[in-house]
Amino acid sequence: MFTVADREVLRSQLVAAARADSRIVAAALTGSAASGAQDRWSDIDLAFGLAPGTDQAAVIADWTAVMYAEHAAVDHLDVPVRGIVFRVFLLANTLQVDLAFAPDGEYGPTAPTFRPLFGAAPEQPPPPRQEPSALIGMGWLYALHARSSIARGRVWQAEYMISGIRDHVLALACLRHGLPAVQGRGVDQLPPEVLRAAAGTLVGSLGATELARAFRAAVETLLTEARHVDPDRAGRLAAVVRELVQYAGPDA
Repeated sequence: MFTVADREVLRSQLVAAARADSRIVAAALTGSAASGAQDRWSDIDLAFGLAPGTDQAAVIADWTAVMYAEHAAVDHLDVPVRGIVFRVFLLANTLQVDLAFAPDGEYGPTAPTFRPLFGAAPEQPPPPRQEPSALIGMGWLYALHARSSIARGRVWQAEYMISGIRDHVLALACLRHGLPAVQGRGVDQLPPEVLRAAAGTLVGSLGATELARAFRAAVETLLTEARHVDPDRAGRLAAVVRELVQYAGPDA
C-alpha cells in the first residue's frame, strides 16, 4: 500500500522529469491535488503539454517504459479525449498515476481542477456536458431490458439493468443539483431525500420478488428525475415504463 509520502515523492520526480524532457513544454497538476481536495486515497494526476511537431506516441512510449522500469508499474490503460491521451498506470503499491499527454493546441484548463506548474496554459473549450435528455433515454432503455431479463429468468442481467437505471437517474440528479455527474463523483453530495429514493432501487437479492420491487423503485425514481427535466416527456413515458413493471414478477 502506498503512503502519502510515497505519492508526494513520486509526483515530484515526475514533475522534475517533465521539466527535463525538452519535448514537454508545459505541465499542470490536475484532479484533487489541483483543487485542494486531496486525501489519503488520492492518486497522481498530471497533464503535459507537448511541443509543436512532437511525436506524441514516442513520448508516451518513453514515459511508459520509465514507469515500468523505475516506478513499479504493473499495468496501464488509455483514455483518449480529443487528441489527448490519458495513460493511467497501476503501480505495485496500488497507487494510480494518470498522465495526460496533450499535443500542441490541446493543452490547457478545461475545468477548475487544473493548476499550472510550468509553461503556458491557454484556455480550452470545456468538455461536452452530459445531456439530461440522453440520460432519460438511456434510463428507459435499461428499463426495457430489465423487464425482458426478469421475464427470461436472467437474474444477473436483470440486476445489471436495474443498476443501470439507477446510475442514469443519479447522473440526472447530479446535473440538476450542479454536481459532477461523471463516474458518480457528485453522488454523495446529493440531498438526503434523493439518496433515500435511490437506496430503494438497490437489489437485495436475486429472488423474483426482490428484483420486481427494486425495478419498480428504479422506474419511479427515473420518472421523478425526468419530471424535473421535461414534465411533458415524463408524462408520456409514465404509463409505458410503469407497464414494464407489470411483467417483472411477483408483487409488481
